[in-house]
Amino acid sequence: MDATDYERERHAMGRKLPTGIQSFEKLRKDGYAYVDKTSLVYDLAQTSLPYFLSRPRRFGKSLLVSTLRTYFEGRGDLFEGLAIERLEEEGAIKEGRISWQSRPVFHLSFNSGDYTRVGALEAKLESLLTQLEASWGTTAGAIAPGDRFLSLLKLAHEKSGHRVAVLVDEYDKPLLEAVRDAALEEGNRATLKGFYGALKDADEHLRFVLITGVTKFSKVSIFSDLNQLRDISMSEAYAEVCGITETELLAEFGPELDALATKQELSREEALEALRAQYDGYLFHPSGPGVYNPYSLLCALAERELDSYWFETGTPTFLVERMRDVGLEPHRLTDGSVYATGRRLSDYRADDPDPIPLLFQTGYLTISAYDRRSRRYTLTVPNGEVEQGLLESLLPAWAPGYGEARGTDVFTLWDLVEAGDTDGIRRVIEALFASIPYTRADDPFENYFQAVIWLVFALLGHYVSCEVHQARGRVDVVVEACAHVYVLEFKRDGTATEALAQIERKGYAAIFAADSRKLHLVGCAFDSKTRRMSGWEER
Repeated sequence: MDATDYERERHAMGRKLPTGIQSFEKLRKDGYAYVDKTSLVYDLAQTSLPYFLSRPRRFGKSLLVSTLRTYFEGRGDLFEGLAIERLEEEGAIKEGRISWQSRPVFHLSFNSGDYTRVGALEAKLESLLTQLEASWGTTAGAIAPGDRFLSLLKLAHEKSGHRVAVLVDEYDKPLLEAVRDAALEEGNRATLKGFYGALKDADEHLRFVLITGVTKFSKVSIFSDLNQLRDISMSEAYAEVCGITETELLAEFGPELDALATKQELSREEALEALRAQYDGYLFHPSGPGVYNPYSLLCALAERELDSYWFETGTPTFLVERMRDVGLEPHRLTDGSVYATGRRLSDYRADDPDPIPLLFQTGYLTISAYDRRSRRYTLTVPNGEVEQGLLESLLPAWAPGYGEARGTDVFTLWDLVEAGDTDGIRRVIEALFASIPYTRADDPFENYFQAVIWLVFALLGHYVSCEVHQARGRVDVVVEACAHVYVLEFKRDGTATEALAQIERKGYAAIFAADSRKLHLVGCAFDSKTRRMSGWEER
């Protein structure tokens, strides 16, 4: 290690990266590295419109809310050296006002709490309102939460002489956690409707409103009652308000990038490409900049490991089950065949079985293309971390027989595919096939089975294609390994011989004629009544 490398290493070791830090005050006082988003914060704060912002979990929403709180509290010392410092001073002179004016702030965070219990939301609202009442020197009468909230907004305005900034963080957590319990979710929705209804009647007392969450529940009153509510979730102007762009990564985290490259024995460009493939790819407006998942990126730079950090808590079970139940073929999540309108992406209705809006809002899908003429968005998984985590969550739901203890895991299959052991591959597929649950008589079992096959091979990291279109037809699955190529065709209530004959008759393997790898043609048949593999033939 030469002197330059040593200095970079020392610099990287001495910096504190804000992984999981949600308090702007703590971030600034404790000397954490900070990507300056304060010009966007200032831009937001200059209007009196109510805003809504949806972003996936661990994407910096809480830090944004905390930054706005600090601004409205007039704590200019914490913004020293940031873009907002100059903007605030210049704005104050231009408008003839005092800079860094302190205003009343109502910060309501629903981050903490277990909302899967009846009464948990009511208890949380009671706690939040009691704290606000204590800070403003009042006590509540026997009135509903919405009335108490409205009374507090009026009181704060009267006592301070300034209208109130209301900041609501993770407003939808009580709804998302109750989504599998229809009665509880409806009860929580009704409670929140009454509570947020206060904002409709408090317009004269409001200086600013920002409501953040993962999902925009279309039937929550804030989206119908608040006049001029502006949803900036897919706004080009605020596309990078949360997340880290590659320009910001290179400008702010150069020493950490170099340290990661050294640890992983990569060049700087190779390390950047690895980060890009694993954590980049989120797009919140077709013309906006792409952004990295900030939590995963910062964790990778801090640990100097390209691991899966965002999936630490896993994919919500209800989302996986909904994808399975509606028959959303997993390969569509990665091949660019998922489409939606902007309106569909911005709203979520609990009674709508379509999982696409929720997959987009929760960060499992992102914008990959946009056709202005048809106003059609094309969606795909944003990066390698999301793809791997999502597939790992999906496979046990589609095939409960998957697992290391049964010898049906990815690593077992990896060795078999690399070795060209088709008999071993058959045994694994047969075991997975046997574990597919019976759901209903009319379910599309052929597609269900094909989805399991695709999930298994996709998790191997090999190149896998489903329903590959060729000049003379469409082959079910193609798997390309280092030394072997597998072309698989499946037949429902037919024979393996017929499946293999179709591969040969339609020339599905012709594109591999000049390939030096060993080619395996496999016909597989299954019985829809027994829901078991009934034949396997290869050549």
